Amino acid sequence: MQDVMMAAQALYSEEQRMLLDNFRRMAEAEFVPLVDKYEKLGHPPNAETLKGLFVKCEEFGLISGLVPESDGGLEMNRMTYGILYEELARIWPDLAIAVLIQGHAALSLSMLASPAQKEIYLAPLMRGERIGCTCISEPEVGSNVVEVKCRAERKGDNIYVTGQKLWISNGAQSDFAVVVCNLDEGISMVIVDRYDDNGGERYQVRELNKMGLVGASTCELFFDGAETTADHVLGKSGGGLFQTLKLFESARVFVGLTSIGIGQAALETAVLYAGQRSQHGKLIGGHQLIQGYLADMATQLDAARLLCQRGLQLLDLGVRCDTQTSMAKWYATEMAVEVAGKAVQIHGGVGITKEFPVERHFRNAKIMPIPDGTTEIQKLVIGRNLTGISAFS
Repeated sequence: MQDVMMAAQALYSEEQRMLLDNFRRMAEAEFVPLVDKYEKLGHPPNAETLKGLFVKCEEFGLISGLVPESDGGLEMNRMTYGILYEELARIWPDLAIAVLIQGHAALSLSMLASPAQKEIYLAPLMRGERIGCTCISEPEVGSNVVEVKCRAERKGDNIYVTGQKLWISNGAQSDFAVVVCNLDEGISMVIVDRYDDNGGERYQVRELNKMGLVGASTCELFFDGAETTADHVLGKSGGGLFQTLKLFESARVFVGLTSIGIGQAALETAVLYAGQRSQHGKLIGGHQLIQGYLADMATQLDAARLLCQRGLQLLDLGVRCDTQTSMAKWYATEMAVEVAGKAVQIHGGVGITKEFPVERHFRNAKIMPIPDGTTEIQKLVIGRNLTGISAFS
C-alpha cells in the first residue's frame, strides 16, 4: 500500500511531498486522538476548540492558503492546497468540512470585501479569532440560488435581514454569517454579526443531527429582522448570484477531495484487514474476489483524484470550469460511497459494528453526494453546458 501511495505522489514536487509529510505527522499527532472523541460525543467541537484547531491547520496555510499575499494570505496554488486538504479529509473529514467553510469564507472576503470589511472580518478569521459561515440554502431552496426567499430591507443606514437558512456549516460556532438574500430587487450577500453590542444574538441557531460527519457543525439559522448596516453588503449590491455561483465552482472540487480522503481511509482500512483476516485456510487478501474489490477501489480513487486535481489547476488558471468541477464533484462523491461500501463488504460482519472504523467511513461517504449540489444537479450542469439547453426550467 505504501508503494502505491509513493508512486502516486511521485508526480508531486519535492516541496509538496515535504509539506505533505510534515502535515501528516502533525495531523496524526494532534487530530487522530480527537476523531474518536467527537465521534462518540456525537457533536462538533465548541467555538473555542474549533478556533484552536483552525490555528493548527493555519500553520500549514489551510485557512489563508487561497488568499492573496496582498490580503495577508499565503497565496498557495490550489494543487498544493488540495494535496494538504485531501490528507486532512483522510484523517478527519469532519474537521476538513469546517476548514473548507472557513477557508472559502476567507477567499470570498478577499475577493469581495472592502478594505474596512477585510480589517474587521478577514484578518481575524485567518488568525483563528473569528469563525464565519456562508448562508445559501433554505428549506425550499437548494442549488437554484435565484429562488432564495430570505430578504433584506433597507431603513435609513440600517439593513434588516429576515428568513431561514438550512444546511449551514459552522453555523453553531459562527461569529458572523454571510447571508445570500434579496436586497434592492436583486440577490446580494450581506454580513450579519451574530452578537450585538449588548451580547444579544441577532440570529438563532439549531444544530442538525446527521448520520455521519457528526463532528462537523450543520445548522438551521433563523433571522428575524436581524440588524446590520449598509456598509455590511459584501461586494456589489445585486451581484450575489454571480458571486455565489463562483463560490460553488471552487467549493465543489473540495467536496470531491473530502470524499477522496474518506475513500482513501476506507481503502487503507480494507487493505489492512485483508492482510490480517484468514478464511478458508488463507488470508482473505489472497482471494481473487477480494483483490478484485481492492483493485476497483484503488483505480476509482485515482480517477476521482485526477478529476479533482484537473479542477484545481483550471481554477488556478482562472478559466470557467463549472463543467469540470461538476464532473469532479459527482464522480468523487459517488465513488466514495461505492469504495466505502466495498470496504464494509470486505470486513464482513464486523464491518457493520462500531468497533471498526469502516462503518464510520461508509456513513461519512454517504453524506457527500448531497451538499453543494446533489449528483443529479451536477449532471444537469454538465448536460446544460454540453447542449446549451437548461433542464432547470
